[in-house]
Amino acid sequence: MDRHPAQRRVIGFLVGTQAVGSIGVGIGIMLGALTATTLSGSVAVGGLGATAIAVGAALSAVPVALVAGRFGRRRALASAYGVGALGGVGCAFASAVGSWPFLLLSLVAFGGGTAATLAARYAAGDLAHPGRRAGAMSTVVWATTLGVIAAPNLAAVVPSPFLLASLAFTVAGIGLLFGLRPDPLLAGRVAVVVGDSCCGVGASELPRRHTRAEVWSAIGPNVRLALLGVALCNTAMTGMMSMMPVQMTGGGSTLVVVGMVVSVHVAGMYAASPLFGVLADRIGRVPVLALGAALVVAGAGVCGMASSHDAPQMALGMIMLGCGWSAGVVAGGALLTESVPVALRPSTQGLADLVLNLGGASGGLLAGVIMSTWSFTALGLVVGFAALPLLMACMGTTLRPVAPPPEAVHLQPTPPTPTAAL
Repeated sequence: MDRHPAQRRVIGFLVGTQAVGSIGVGIGIMLGALTATTLSGSVAVGGLGATAIAVGAALSAVPVALVAGRFGRRRALASAYGVGALGGVGCAFASAVGSWPFLLLSLVAFGGGTAATLAARYAAGDLAHPGRRAGAMSTVVWATTLGVIAAPNLAAVVPSPFLLASLAFTVAGIGLLFGLRPDPLLAGRVAVVVGDSCCGVGASELPRRHTRAEVWSAIGPNVRLALLGVALCNTAMTGMMSMMPVQMTGGGSTLVVVGMVVSVHVAGMYAASPLFGVLADRIGRVPVLALGAALVVAGAGVCGMASSHDAPQMALGMIMLGCGWSAGVVAGGALLTESVPVALRPSTQGLADLVLNLGGASGGLLAGVIMSTWSFTALGLVVGFAALPLLMACMGTTLRPVAPPPEAVHLQPTPPTPTAAL
């Protein structure tokens, strides 16, 4: 049973706009580093292409959360897509004039589109039944598969792929602005379902600017675990993913083979998300977060031990890393959402996407240093050991009693007092 009668409509619009917007994300993944390398003639500058998108997504995460907390998800997501669309136009202009510095600057703005596709999963959970929140979020993550897979085919038949990405971001933003009604976050504040009954939300839940102290006070053990999960999973995945093409092409693999490995990796990231959403709803958020950590550790080991020309083993390891990322993002997002009061969710969700994208940016930079200094095998070992603290933290969390979600405590109906009865 859906928590809110508008939930299905909200999910439908989110899935549709996510599929369109992720076309732009896929083009950025495919062409960001390649275009920067071509324009600059430097592999080092090319590596900054992917980093610039991650930095842009990180910089957009907090403003998106602030706008969402004040005005709702519609305006927040549409604004982020708008920034991404402007970045796409800038990338097209930079490619035309051959300016790699302007390209990197534009890719930072382009990251706004990535921030929107990440933040959309939280909108799916605003009106979801608590027992199905992870599944709802994973549905929107899964929709990203459609656009990311379509992006290479569409980019190959248009004269300016970055303009296509800008168009995709624009269509997604307009679709959300006019179609995502009611706004899921604002609707969730007006009426919250407890069992089969609805109760009004108190004045403390109305939109207002929250102090930094209020946000930090909401960061309890579960929130810290969720932040650790999304940060480590994204850092590990990005680090291995950024250096995998370099390792394989250096061993003689063709771009076609590398592209196939990237494709199965992306399938693990997005297509498998509904599975982890169902698991998170059935067996709990923390066990699935632990599963994600275990998959990251194992995947890093499998990739690191693969020879540069062993595409099957490399593909297996990258699938495991993609699935680990998916489990971490879905379970971590659900755990974080239900571990803070409703009014503080946008702020903490923005913090989560901030650390997620900063982790991705730092993962890409550190991976290049580790591989150039030592080897790809050493990178796999470092990534695997870096994810172990998350696995240990999840195991420790399962051994202590789990407190009820803040919304459950806040929304329990209070028995009427004799005075009130009169």
